[in-house]
Amino acid sequence: MRVAVVNEVSAAVKNPDILKALEGFGCDLINAGMQSSDDQPELTYIHTGLISALLLNLDAADIVVGGCGTGQGFLNSVMQYPGVFCGLIADPLDAWLFSQINGGNCISLPLNKGYGWAGDINLKYIFEKLLADEMGAGYPEHRKESQQESRIKLKQISVISHRPLEDILAAFDKTIVDAVFSAESFVAAVQKYSKNKALKDVLLDKYL
Repeated sequence: MRVAVVNEVSAAVKNPDILKALEGFGCDLINAGMQSSDDQPELTYIHTGLISALLLNLDAADIVVGGCGTGQGFLNSVMQYPGVFCGLIADPLDAWLFSQINGGNCISLPLNKGYGWAGDINLKYIFEKLLADEMGAGYPEHRKESQQESRIKLKQISVISHRPLEDILAAFDKTIVDAVFSAESFVAAVQKYSKNKALKDVLLDKYL
């Protein structure tokens, strides 16, 4: 499983904590956002929402771990794009229920609000529960079939209610696109991990 970690500026200093908390789960880690508060360009949750959506639509990552100070900004940003199913995760029970009931592909962490003593331990426990069982297995058992049907319908709704990502980028604020495609960690991830060749070719031709 490939897990992309995408930090924005207000929580850039938490990047090492997230990477350390993800150790030992057998995941391929893609560190595609800010890795320290000194990185340039400074990426806000507006930028990291787009980066995360691109990584998911490029099939470069199976799951994206993002967030911001409260987790709310990144959640709202990333959910504007097709093919993204994100949950706000503050504790291990959130993580487990999201993985079992929603089977999503993106989580948003509150990385400043409430992040105090043992915040790094809470991250470790979150990932333990997020990755413990097969995504979308269902809970409780008698709701499993209904939940699986809902996930399929939600994917269909996402396709219907969004324009293709290529069209979104073409109409996007150029300053945001320029900042995203000048972030070296993101560009490296696109070039190394993308499996969606059609979208990758568009990005290489127009933006990289």
